Amino acid sequence: MTSSTDHLLARDPVMTGDDDHQTGLLTATRPKTARPPMYRVLLLNDDYTPMEFVVHVLERFFHKNREEATQIMLHVHQKGIGICGVYTYEVAETKVTQVVDFARRHQHPLQCTMEKE
Repeated sequence: MTSSTDHLLARDPVMTGDDDHQTGLLTATRPKTARPPMYRVLLLNDDYTPMEFVVHVLERFFHKNREEATQIMLHVHQKGIGICGVYTYEVAETKVTQVVDFARRHQHPLQCTMEKE
């Protein structure tokens, strides 16, 4: 058997027979794939960004409905910080950049960060 999966096959260590006619079990081994680390995207409260703008950000960039966005915004307002979502590193990094850039374009100091889960 010669194929691109030969490197995945391992001979059973128990062999019988002479050198020309060995018998044994071939077993396929699959490498374990680890899940990528996940990151929380967080909004931080400030005294200047309007609540309605924060709701809009949550709807636009995190695909929250009005009710979810309002709940998260109120949590951020009351607790100082809130989770917008949990994503892989690249997605989280992109969302942080999009939110901060959008806030700056609209002249708001809204802060968005990410942290490993």
